Amino acid sequence: MKSIFTLLFMFLLLTFGLDSTAQNFYKERVSRDNVVTLGMGPSFGYLDNGGQYRDYNFAVKPTFSLALTRKLNSLMELRTTGGVQWISSGGNPPIAIRDKWYFSNASFTAKGPAYYFDILPSFYLIPFSNHMHRSKVNLYGGVGLGVLHAVTKQTKSFSPEEEPKKQNITTGYVPVRAGLSLKIGPYSDLAGEGTMLWTFTDNLDGNVGSNRFGDHLFQAQIVFRRYFIPKSTE
Repeated sequence: MKSIFTLLFMFLLLTFGLDSTAQNFYKERVSRDNVVTLGMGPSFGYLDNGGQYRDYNFAVKPTFSLALTRKLNSLMELRTTGGVQWISSGGNPPIAIRDKWYFSNASFTAKGPAYYFDILPSFYLIPFSNHMHRSKVNLYGGVGLGVLHAVTKQTKSFSPEEEPKKQNITTGYVPVRAGLSLKIGPYSDLAGEGTMLWTFTDNLDGNVGSNRFGDHLFQAQIVFRRYFIPKSTE
């Protein structure tokens, strides 16, 4: 009788074990096509009063981002990204430039956050159909469209006695984003990501025409990517 109970116990244990394994296997067959992304890193603004860029004399400020991504197929995903980048004037412009700014009533300084939101289709260099089948290292990148709102405090001189005035501006931009991802787990990646926000304005800093191009933002971020699926299918 004891041996019968022992065999029955072993049979039930084996049955439940196989069923659990089958369920786990089935669960991983459901591709995790949604990704949440957190990023942070240094950034700078290419501004008319931003500094002397050829001499690397400009301000570097932090940037943060949060993104949600939907994988559309083995090659392409659609990503929505929101974040903030702090921008700041910098450098030490020569007297001739200061005089030009003074007579044109342009801002000498501008500091504050720029909030941004964009939608961007992104493409993988190495396609994969299921999150479990993605390569150890992958490249991705794309171009999209976004909107940016900058809130800065600006002055018309370098005088410490001048009270900065608050200025707001909203503009569109074209995000150009690329990254190199490293798989660190079945559901997680760590990536190094570079982004350029090519804005449609030259007036983020209250100073127009001093540089050859408009005002644009640049970012380098360390990014954590986490694949997830709805709880109902987990």
